[in-house]
Amino acid sequence: MLQIEDLKVELGGSVILEHIDLEIRPGETHVLFGPNGSGKTSLLMTIMGYPQYRVVAGKIMFKGLDITSLPINERAQLGIGISYQRPPTINGVKTRQMVSVCGGGAVDVEGLARKVNFTGFLDRDVNAGFSGGEIKRSELLQLMAQDPDLMLFDEPESGVDLENIALVGKTIARLLQKDQDEETVNGRSKMRRKMERTKMGLIITHTGYILDYVAADKGQVLFKGRLSCVSNPREILTCIGESGYEECVTCILETS
Repeated sequence: MLQIEDLKVELGGSVILEHIDLEIRPGETHVLFGPNGSGKTSLLMTIMGYPQYRVVAGKIMFKGLDITSLPINERAQLGIGISYQRPPTINGVKTRQMVSVCGGGAVDVEGLARKVNFTGFLDRDVNAGFSGGEIKRSELLQLMAQDPDLMLFDEPESGVDLENIALVGKTIARLLQKDQDEETVNGRSKMRRKMERTKMGLIITHTGYILDYVAADKGQVLFKGRLSCVSNPREILTCIGESGYEECVTCILETS
């Protein structure tokens, strides 16, 4: 599991996250709400291990290991992956090469690309001239190749048109084992049971559209660098729409 205990983080000498406690168990998906500048992306970057986000107190545990001081590459090797909101363009590196590297050179790049309708982009430089929806599909393709145990999604709906949001949402649900696809066993169909899910997810969203495709287990609000209001994600979204973030941080919702 992922377990964060009393985390305090500085960026450029300023405290941006404080008293962060978060636990995600195998098979769970959590959704993170919050206004712009509240620290949501900073939390994901801290979990991923970006060195400019300096942990000054608390710790991050993953799979029973203290990863607070581990570099990004070692966290990725342990099974943490991220889909960025605005990933950079990487000139001179083909998308095909990037996907192959993410999969350790042992993945069917073409087969994975077909699942997100991306075969026509494999021989283009990573994100070069890609639309918002194409960038999201590129990010998902890389995650599919990596197949991490913990997936961090930074606003997966951002910049995605209505035609692509269903594909993005359904792909995320499949990555997180939330799609409930039928499986055939001994000639009989059965639904994947919740107890068989092992993948963990943490999703940042403003719109909540992703909830139409991914059955999230818990939602939380990050406001001014602090987490609050653990509850049903849709209840939190409704509260935000009706009363704003200020009301949510007073914890008027029942704690689940």
